[in-house]
Amino acid sequence: MATDSSPRATLSDDDAHLKKLGYDGHFDRSLSLWGTFALGFTYLSPLVGVYSLFAYGISLGGPPSVFWLVIVGIGQLLVSFVFGEVVSQYPISGGIYPWVRRLSNARFAWMAAWVYIWAVIVTVTAVAEYGTGFLASLLGLAPTKELTLGLAVAFLVVALAVNLSGTKNLARVAKIGLAAELIGVIGVGLFLIIFERKNDFSVLFDTFGTQGDGSYLPVFIGAALTGLFLFYGFEACGEVAEEVSEPARAIPRAMIMTILVGGVSGLIAFVGYILAAPDLAKIVSGEDADPIAGILEASLGTVGSKIFLVVALTAFLSCVLSLQAAGSRLLYSFGRDKMMPGHAWLSKLSSKKVPRNALLVACIVPILICVLIYIGEDGLLSQITAFAVLGIYFAFQSVVLAALLARFKGWKPAGPFSLGAWGIVVNIVALAYGIFAMVLLATPGTSGDFLTDWIVLVGLALVLVTGLIYMAIARPGRNSKVPEGDAVEIAALLRKG
Repeated sequence: MATDSSPRATLSDDDAHLKKLGYDGHFDRSLSLWGTFALGFTYLSPLVGVYSLFAYGISLGGPPSVFWLVIVGIGQLLVSFVFGEVVSQYPISGGIYPWVRRLSNARFAWMAAWVYIWAVIVTVTAVAEYGTGFLASLLGLAPTKELTLGLAVAFLVVALAVNLSGTKNLARVAKIGLAAELIGVIGVGLFLIIFERKNDFSVLFDTFGTQGDGSYLPVFIGAALTGLFLFYGFEACGEVAEEVSEPARAIPRAMIMTILVGGVSGLIAFVGYILAAPDLAKIVSGEDADPIAGILEASLGTVGSKIFLVVALTAFLSCVLSLQAAGSRLLYSFGRDKMMPGHAWLSKLSSKKVPRNALLVACIVPILICVLIYIGEDGLLSQITAFAVLGIYFAFQSVVLAALLARFKGWKPAGPFSLGAWGIVVNIVALAYGIFAMVLLATPGTSGDFLTDWIVLVGLALVLVTGLIYMAIARPGRNSKVPEGDAVEIAALLRKG
């Protein structure tokens, strides 16, 4: 059971905690529990995830693929518990990187963060690109490559403008995005279930013959991406730790809320679309490749569908905003610890107390990838983004593994959020789940085309190899004096008060 029994913190207590970790507080602590939750929730974005994955999951495993949302949700909830204990002791901006550094060592942290930052940059590019389809549809425009490029860049620049305007505006827009997400997933999902149901609930257990003459188990496992692609983003709550009031207790709560609310809302929407589908057989066969558009048109009408597009656009923009914010804080933490070339430039804060230069990088690099997609061959976007989810899970499990190794060395988390004696059990199960998830994500396809089947592993290997080469040549962190592997000592220091 999680406990939360320490005295209520004040702003000065937050900065005193940070000081014990070796940092001075320079950010504005203007994010409340709800603002932090909104940031994580819009990053996770169940609306974007369900819309993107519904046809994929149903065509692979039929309606039972919806149960992957439950399986993965439970697994990621365990991961969020581990993250909660870590961030409660180490409420430091940057998340993945400082957590692994302080639990383990700088080299391990650098590699985990190197993989993670590329995964985030690719993900923000993909969300911006996919969001253009909604905007083009709303405007009644044909989605040409030129229009897609222009609208994707517009998404990224608008998100940059909001991020540069300060943390308070980031929180405001994230809360608007949260409202849009809840309307778009829970509101629409419940409406479909209650008023537009065309199938009985028993259809959720109907495989529609997807197993052929064999066992359904391998088919069901093949549909795992339905859940695996949805449940990440909660770590963004920790990326902005130094901008959160009472972060040691607020961030763990926000992470757990993100998983629980995101999972339930995604499940409601997914079930709603299944029950409201007029012809599930066509979706399973792949004949209906974009079923949600048809379901919404039939259920909500033309005006209702347009309203949904506005809600979806708001969700996409909020997702881009949150991804950009999370990536910039990791880059900032790299710079502050002198772990990258140009570290002094990356670690500068603007007059609004946001990492301006890191935000510029988190916007410009995705724009360059958008240009690459524009001039490249069709299908390049899916090839570039293929490794992103595996990269994020790799980074997650780096934290989980580092936490477990620290426990074996005597670490007992000292933050206000603690699992107590259950901590090591949850940590071990979370690691086992994470390894299982990574194996599923890395399993090659069976199309017969090498690049298509192996692109996930090729992408991850490319990022890992370039990171190792850079680490060997440039030796990042040789000038960094920030502590590493001090979890046991810091826990003892915090317990002294």
